[in-house]
Amino acid sequence: MPYHIKDITLANAGRARIEWADRDMPVLAGIRERFKSERPLEGLRISACMHITTETANLLRTLVAGGADVVACASNPLSTQDDTAAALLQHYGVRTYAVKGEDTATYYQHIDRVIDHQPHITMDDGADVVGRIHEKRPEIITNILGGTEETTTGVIRLSAMAKDGALRYPIIAVNDAKTKHFYDNRYGTGQSTLDGIMRLTNRLLAGRTIVISGYGWCGRGIATRAAGMGMQVIICEVDPFKALEAHMEGYLVMPAAEAAKRCDIWVTVTGNLNVIGAAAFTNMKNGAIICNSGHFNSEIDISWLDDNSTDRRELKPMVQEYRLYDGRNLILLAEGRLVNLSGAEGHPAEVMDMSFANQALTAEYVAKYAKQLTPGVYRVPESIDESIALLKLRALGLAIDTLTPEQEEYLNSWNLGTV
Repeated sequence: MPYHIKDITLANAGRARIEWADRDMPVLAGIRERFKSERPLEGLRISACMHITTETANLLRTLVAGGADVVACASNPLSTQDDTAAALLQHYGVRTYAVKGEDTATYYQHIDRVIDHQPHITMDDGADVVGRIHEKRPEIITNILGGTEETTTGVIRLSAMAKDGALRYPIIAVNDAKTKHFYDNRYGTGQSTLDGIMRLTNRLLAGRTIVISGYGWCGRGIATRAAGMGMQVIICEVDPFKALEAHMEGYLVMPAAEAAKRCDIWVTVTGNLNVIGAAAFTNMKNGAIICNSGHFNSEIDISWLDDNSTDRRELKPMVQEYRLYDGRNLILLAEGRLVNLSGAEGHPAEVMDMSFANQALTAEYVAKYAKQLTPGVYRVPESIDESIALLKLRALGLAIDTLTPEQEEYLNSWNLGTV
C-alpha cells in the first residue's frame, strides 16, 4: 500500500484545520521558514509514528520543508483525525497510514509500512516503531542515525531497553525537555483530558470526585484543572515524594482500593500496567466512569471487566457500559485509550508548538551529530531547550531580564559571601 487513509475527499477540510492550528504555532512556523532555506534534513528519510492530528501535521510539514522524505502512521488506533490524514497525503506530500478506529492488526501493518521506508531517523510516540524494528526488522538498524521519543511511556520503554543493552541506536527523549513536560504534559494534558471527558459524557464536573492515578507532570496538570472545575481530587501514587507533594498541594492521597469507594471519575496517567485492577473495580460505586490519559490502554485491566461482566453495551460512541455480576454498572471511555485524543482533539496547538519545535530541532541535531552518539537515551540539549523557551516568550510578546557581568561573576564564584 502506498498509503492508507479513510477518505481523500476530506483533504481540503483537513488543510483548513491544519492552517488554523498553525496560527497558534509561531515557534514551529519560524523553524519551518529557516528549514526551507537551509534544508538541514536534505536526503534523509524520516518514519514518524505519532498521533495524526493538525498539530502533528505542522511538524511533518516542517520536516518536509527541511528536505526530509517523510512517511507517517498513527501511534494510537483512536487518535487519528481522518481529514488531517487526507490533507497530509494530498496537500503536503506525506505518505500516511492512519484511519481512526483501525483495529490492532491494521495498526501494526501501518507501523510495518513506515519501517519499510528504511528510515534514517525514527520519530516515536510510545516507542512502538523502535520496539518493532528491534524485534522484527533489526537488519535496517545499520542505516538509522537516531530517533526521537515524544512520551513518558516511550521513554520508560526505551530506558529499559538501554539498561538491558538492547537499544541499538541513539534516541533523544523529547518528552524530558523542560519546554515539553513543563508545558505540554502539565497544561496540555490537564486541559485536554477534561475536555475529552466532558465531550464524551456531558457530565457536570463540579461537585464530583475525581481519582487520578499518577502525580507526574500529567497528573499535576489534570489535578489543577479538575480542582479549578470544582472537583474533589484524590491522588493514588506509589512514589512517596510525589504522594507528599500531592498532599501538600491540598489533595487527598490514598490507596486505589480506598479511593475507589469515593470515585465518580477515574483517570490513569502512569505509563504502567493494570493501574486500575481487581481491588479497585471491586470497590467502585455504581456508575463510576473510568478512563486513561496515559499512552497505552494497558493502564486499565480491561480483561477483568470482560471476565466479570454479564453484559457490555455501547451507550454512545466511545462510551461503554459494563454490567458486573453483582449488578453494578461501570463506564469505560474510549476503550481505555487516550481519552484526550480519542474523545477530543488532544492538546491545544499553542502547547504543541514547543513540543514539536523540540522534535524538529532534535531531528536536525541527530542529522548533524549522530556519529558522535552511541546507542542510548539522551536528553534534549540544553541549548535547544532554552532557545525554544526564548522563542516562545518572544512570540507571546514577553521579555525577561538578563544577568549583568557582575551577577554572572557572583554566581560563578565561591569567595564572595556576607559583606
